[in-house]
Amino acid sequence: MHLESDVLVIGAGGAGMYAALEAARAGASVILADRSLIGRGGATVMAQMTVAVALGEQTPDSWEYHLADTLAAGRGLCNESLSAMLCQDGPARIREMDAWKVGWAREGDHIAQIHAPGHDRARCVYVDVLSTGPAVSRTLRTQLNLASGIRRIGDLAIVDIVVRDGRACGAVAVHLSTGETVTLAAKSVIIATGGLTRLYRRNSASFNMGGDGYALALRAGAELIDMEFVQFFPIGHLAPRLVGMDPIMWDPFRYKLGGKLLNGELQEFEEDYATLDARSDGKYVLTRDRATYAISKEVESGRGSPAGGAYLSFQHVPDAELRRAFGPVIDRLAANGIDLTKQLVEVAPIAHYHMGGVRVDECMQSTIPGLYACGEAIGGANGANRLSGNAITEAFVFGARAGQAAAKNAAFASSHWSDAAAAPTVDLLRSADKRDTPNLAVAVTDLQALMADKVGPFRTEEKLGEAIVEIDRMASELGAAPPSSGMSFDPLLIDWLDLRNMLQVAKAVAVPALARKESRGAHQRDDHPGLEEAWTLNQIITLNGGEIALERASIPKKASA
Repeated sequence: MHLESDVLVIGAGGAGMYAALEAARAGASVILADRSLIGRGGATVMAQMTVAVALGEQTPDSWEYHLADTLAAGRGLCNESLSAMLCQDGPARIREMDAWKVGWAREGDHIAQIHAPGHDRARCVYVDVLSTGPAVSRTLRTQLNLASGIRRIGDLAIVDIVVRDGRACGAVAVHLSTGETVTLAAKSVIIATGGLTRLYRRNSASFNMGGDGYALALRAGAELIDMEFVQFFPIGHLAPRLVGMDPIMWDPFRYKLGGKLLNGELQEFEEDYATLDARSDGKYVLTRDRATYAISKEVESGRGSPAGGAYLSFQHVPDAELRRAFGPVIDRLAANGIDLTKQLVEVAPIAHYHMGGVRVDECMQSTIPGLYACGEAIGGANGANRLSGNAITEAFVFGARAGQAAAKNAAFASSHWSDAAAAPTVDLLRSADKRDTPNLAVAVTDLQALMADKVGPFRTEEKLGEAIVEIDRMASELGAAPPSSGMSFDPLLIDWLDLRNMLQVAKAVAVPALARKESRGAHQRDDHPGLEEAWTLNQIITLNGGEIALERASIPKKASA
């Protein structure tokens, strides 16, 4: 099957849906493709909490203050132009969503805003404590239904971006349920596939967050930036067993009600690690990298909880106050056998977000003409560590910017499609045959364990070197040609394609992590503690002859947003 459009958007989370809407508004014909159901995969629909934006409705605020907090969290590595764009454009996007009836929580006539870690004031909006992401996704899906010019195709896994004469001109895909090869010609291509946290054993991501977009960009010839910076959410649920609830749900409980972090000796320990962090309501509030560090060091020192994390306690909060703040959530916890007034829960760091990604300019265009990226798929705006609440904001802002720029490019470009340029990927898919192959599902699990143990929150030269050797071994064992089960829905082929991407992206994380001999933000080297001024630079990844190539680049100077 062959399809054509002005703009192809790969990934239908918050960023992808916003990009498709903006491109269609500008008059472009759009194909919005996702390997999941449209608007129901990726990270946005899973986000439960808050969205950072300087509305200033309840507390005086300005985008410059939001920017200052974003840059502070980024530890000197932010592309300030992208960061400023995020903070400047955020209010307009939030108000647009409000006009679309997303349902932002209100206090009186104002949109309610609460204080999140790392912010200097109450700045984060929300729908309700556990439903912000689903509400955002539902609202964007409704707008897609109302829009014209957008063809939505789910169950479609993009295998490669097609590039002709150095310009992106479409993609080759597999329709998952039928196994059919699909070619898609487009004047502009937008990568909106989210992050890579599926690479880790404990993660808060949906199943399709294995770094596909980064691998697609690399193979297309684009540059990646800041790939060593993987954010670990410090208080992911660990124990007791929790069914049907997000493992990162504890954050709003904690900063709204003052949940206490205790070590295995039932002692509070945050203050010991909060030397540079601001107080909030008389309590220390650690940014995510600092909290991850604190919990990990307590466990390492033999003061962890029984399951290998820390305790989170709300026993000091009266039942009436818990119910007033979280209502039916308390009943859902009770169904899991958890009574917060009587027992502690155990939490531990969990892979949650990726600061790195495709290197883009202010129009969201990569180093390959016609190839754009947005949302978590891009790098640069967050530097070494993302500020709490910025993820959905950047999905809106950068999604809208990418859609606008891609449509403008398509309006002045002619189709550059070439069957010959697509042929290598089409031939790769056709070469899949029945043969004995290692258990690819087990290989994915092995890779996740390797990344968690060797390329996790705290790294050493020895561990990183071992990880790179093992990743290379796994890639060699995977081979250059895919296997096939012979069925229309071909799980063997899909597992091979997934693992190919995951191994490529895993190495793109490990190589710059080994090179960066310092600790900064989400990248912590036990053998190189402390931030080094000489490392105030970005690391750039490309593919050279199929191998990862690494370069260093100075931090971009601020330009107008």
